[in-house]
Amino acid sequence: MLCSIDLPDCVYSKEPIFITPISPTPNHTLYLSNLDDQKFLRFYIKYLYLFTKSINLEKLKYSLSRVLVDYYPLAGRLRTCPENDHKLQVDCNGKGAIFAEAFLDLTADELLVVSNKPDKSWRKLLYKVEAQSFLDIPPLVVQVTNLRCGGMILCTAINHCLCDGIGTAQFLHAWAHFTKDPTSNLPITPFNSRHVLKPRDPPQTTSIHPSFTKIPLDQQNPQFDLDLHRYLQSQPISPASITFSQSQILHLKRQCSPSVKSTSFEVLASHTWRCWVKSLDLSSSVNVRLLFSVNIRKTVKPELPQGYYGNGFVLGCAEAPVKQVVNGNLQDTVKLVQHAKSELTNDAVKSIVDLLEDKTVKMDLSTSLVISQWSRLNLEEVNFGEGKPIQMGPLTSDIYCLFLPSVGEIDAVRVLVSLPENVVKKFEYYMKELWEVNDVNGDIIKGHLQFENHKMISA
Repeated sequence: MLCSIDLPDCVYSKEPIFITPISPTPNHTLYLSNLDDQKFLRFYIKYLYLFTKSINLEKLKYSLSRVLVDYYPLAGRLRTCPENDHKLQVDCNGKGAIFAEAFLDLTADELLVVSNKPDKSWRKLLYKVEAQSFLDIPPLVVQVTNLRCGGMILCTAINHCLCDGIGTAQFLHAWAHFTKDPTSNLPITPFNSRHVLKPRDPPQTTSIHPSFTKIPLDQQNPQFDLDLHRYLQSQPISPASITFSQSQILHLKRQCSPSVKSTSFEVLASHTWRCWVKSLDLSSSVNVRLLFSVNIRKTVKPELPQGYYGNGFVLGCAEAPVKQVVNGNLQDTVKLVQHAKSELTNDAVKSIVDLLEDKTVKMDLSTSLVISQWSRLNLEEVNFGEGKPIQMGPLTSDIYCLFLPSVGEIDAVRVLVSLPENVVKKFEYYMKELWEVNDVNGDIIKGHLQFENHKMISA
């Protein structure tokens, strides 16, 4: 059994190959919307799937080749626009996705023990593409790692400029669908065009959304004395992982009722934000933000077409001074989150799209916790024909917070975020500090929710 999360090196028996679409695909330039083309999205969404049974590699390659016919932009290459080198587009040239095969001398059970807290060494599970720039890496990179005793790890890196979380889930389910039945039709046909989110001409910016700031492209932002985001990135960080059962989330909701009715996301995001702020010991007068992804596919009018897999979200922004977040009660924080969501109307979203036409506008992450919800994407249901995964999550942990599905636990949510090493234990303590009550199943939930009367007990 593993006693450490450091993984041994993967053994590659052959060089990675390019998987290209099995039949000809459109050869053109794909416009990326302003929501796709934001600077803070210029990274790869990296998923890790752990299966107890390996999947036939030739079937996986064939089905990937088949699904790339429908999702052909993922077989292309990112480029800057000739007339504007700050704007990205996709050269749909069919060059293909990278597919790497490897072996790791561990079992699925050994990896499952430590998989809740990914480590930097887990990056070995995804082939590192040697490239001079972000644009030179194919939009899709896949590594399949066979394990001792028949298990398998599937890691994918999907360029965020082409897909959001809903889009990546849609693609992975489509790939799995063709692996099981290569001759059938997809249940959801992908909608490739991004012109449905094109800005108005001329742009009609009604207001500057609070999560954005306007600065010259070649300068740092002098507005903030505290850039918490940059500070966190500069520190040695360690992951915190806390799973909330359905009954524990229900208990959080009860702290807000009957005056405030909340969704599971609203109450857990509010609780997480409060614990994050409290654990960092910030000055009480500092304004802090919670940024969280909000799906706008049905918000905009007309609605985005079914199968749209580009970035169809904007960030909601709740903002308050530290003292209000820490000393207020949970329902007050939930109200901030709900207000931030309610402001993202059709007009507000279109205003954001127009605002982003100005390339000197950027996302302001200086004093923000960013939460991305993966727990409602059915990512844990992806099945290539040998059963569902026993674990799924990100390849590594970051200072961005993820709400993940907890495999095998209905409606449970795993909260994963990395913090400075000296803060992790405090954050986990606050997150678990719930009133000691019996839930409907007779389980014990420990602790209480109030921060203001609590004194930390040092280890």
